[in-house]
Amino acid sequence: MDKQQIIEKMKSMIKEIDKHNYNYYVLDNPTISDSEYDKLYYSLVDLEKQSGIVLPFSPTQRVGDTILKEFEEHKHEVRLYSLNKVRDYADLESWVADMKRLANNTDFSVEYKFDGLQIVLEYNDGQFVRATTRGNGLVGEDVSAQVKTIRTVPLSIPFKGRLLVQGEGMMKNSSFEKYNQTAEVKLKNPRNAVSGAIRNLDARETAKRNLDYFCYSILKCEDKNFSTQKQAHDFLVEQGFQTGNFFEICQNSQEIIQKIQQIDKIKSNLDILIDGMVIKINDISHRDEIGYTAKYPRWAVAFKFEAQEVSTMLNNVVWQVGRSGRITPIAELEPVELAGATVTRATLNNIDDIRRKGVYQNSRVFVRRSNEVIPEIMGLAEKFDNSKEIEEPNICPSCGEKLVHNGVLLYCTNHLGCPEQVVDKLSHFASRDAFDIEGFSKKTASAMFATLGVKTFSDIFKLTKEDLLKLDKFKDKKAENIINSIQKCKKIEFSRFLYAIGIAEVGDKTAKDIAKHFNTLEELINATEPQLAEIDEIGEIISKNIVEFFKDNSNIEEIKNLLNCGVEIIYPEKTQTHQNFAGKTFVLTGTLSKPRSEVEKFIESLGGKTSGSVSSKTHYVVAGENAGSKLDKARQLGIAILTEEQLLNLAK
Repeated sequence: MDKQQIIEKMKSMIKEIDKHNYNYYVLDNPTISDSEYDKLYYSLVDLEKQSGIVLPFSPTQRVGDTILKEFEEHKHEVRLYSLNKVRDYADLESWVADMKRLANNTDFSVEYKFDGLQIVLEYNDGQFVRATTRGNGLVGEDVSAQVKTIRTVPLSIPFKGRLLVQGEGMMKNSSFEKYNQTAEVKLKNPRNAVSGAIRNLDARETAKRNLDYFCYSILKCEDKNFSTQKQAHDFLVEQGFQTGNFFEICQNSQEIIQKIQQIDKIKSNLDILIDGMVIKINDISHRDEIGYTAKYPRWAVAFKFEAQEVSTMLNNVVWQVGRSGRITPIAELEPVELAGATVTRATLNNIDDIRRKGVYQNSRVFVRRSNEVIPEIMGLAEKFDNSKEIEEPNICPSCGEKLVHNGVLLYCTNHLGCPEQVVDKLSHFASRDAFDIEGFSKKTASAMFATLGVKTFSDIFKLTKEDLLKLDKFKDKKAENIINSIQKCKKIEFSRFLYAIGIAEVGDKTAKDIAKHFNTLEELINATEPQLAEIDEIGEIISKNIVEFFKDNSNIEEIKNLLNCGVEIIYPEKTQTHQNFAGKTFVLTGTLSKPRSEVEKFIESLGGKTSGSVSSKTHYVVAGENAGSKLDKARQLGIAILTEEQLLNLAK
């Protein structure tokens, strides 16, 4: 490109960035995700570096947001800067090496990069005076009335001198979810919610969002000097400021990277949004020597995590039939990279969820990885002229039967004639954690339904080799292997049987808990909801599902058919409890010397319980090699951590 072409490209990029800044800061209505904005912004930064051309109105020359006219302006006593971002570990290592050279081999503080709204608090004589947004770094908005509604902002502090501190207004995830349960207009995300709340002219509306404030920097402290970031952080804690539950001092880039990776694994379990980590030189005395650019301090950087939320086009919605008959809307998306994976589909739960999130076919939507696994649509980013309302179907997309509502959920009641339902049930029944029928795939289940009329679980046990030879691509050996596998699996553990028959919400772990609690299937069939609720981790919904399942005569009839076909349920032997294990919950993590299932059986044989996740109810975490986020969370919660050897010693 020649010089004029570069300038024209820059103008186009600046126009787009300015539009997104206006949508975010002024209209409080972002239309792209932070990661997409960063990509656009840094494309402009790279073009400016490569060409040596910087237009005077480029957003790279400005710090911060637009000032809203409705608020009184307040000039900052100390100029506020943004943070430069390192884009990968190589950049981080290079920056650390530079700082080591410039700051006499300094160490480094590592803290959360909060994803909220930057706010400066001012105190005099121990009393709160003012709160100001960052604004453009030189002038911000006086939002004192709004910030005073935040209960984690102290209105008085022990220190009696003049104090200016910098921090982030935040809305915790739990507060966000609670607010949206009753709000007429749902909030898009916690970050956007706090920006809208602080900039609401009615402080009473701000108070409704139950905001928090996390403090991370001292801008000015009268007659008091700090030699390190650690001293400054400890002072903030002493004054009663909330700082987050993570502050570490690291000696080198390897230690910093280790801390970043540690938090990256557990960030989805936090009650606040963080989008990276902030690294500063710990030795404050060198900061003035190292200095600032026009926009950033050179002595601090931010390392941003891989994007957990992006925006993309919602092209279509398909309605999927599950094995219970529930009809679920699945969004088909324009492919987009999210948290290291290409996302093409996402869940929308039900029609109420669609209406609440305000999304349309042919609209741009925000997508997030929920708990790092299931992509979920969070809300509308942008609507277009060709956007269409998503309609709930009246008939089943699989079998054409009329659908019925159960509350907000939609169901097909054609349980034995709906192809998708039957195939899903059969393949679940034959899966590894259930009857474990080798060679019985979803494709096989579909062929059995279509060609042989297999509709129920007991139909599987009535199949012959001759029946299977009628299926496409089934030869003698394949047919014989499946028949042998069906015969072998007739003896089955109680818990696997319960999981196989498909009671709503009863997964592998819940089935094990039920099997330990009841001596026989007959006892379970006659159990009441209160009796079921006595089992740990089984609540009202699962208890009701179990009772309803066994009230259905067709389910009881099918169980009888299975037993008549030769299915034999193996009940667990009564365990001899050990005082160190009885009633205790264990979580296994990392690579163990024995198969995990074997260790779980050992724990359960002594009266202990195993769980797949760490919580405040966990008593012990057994950690093997390369233990990950579960170990980190256990440390955070102060839960006892055992090696395999210590676990065995516990049984002595």
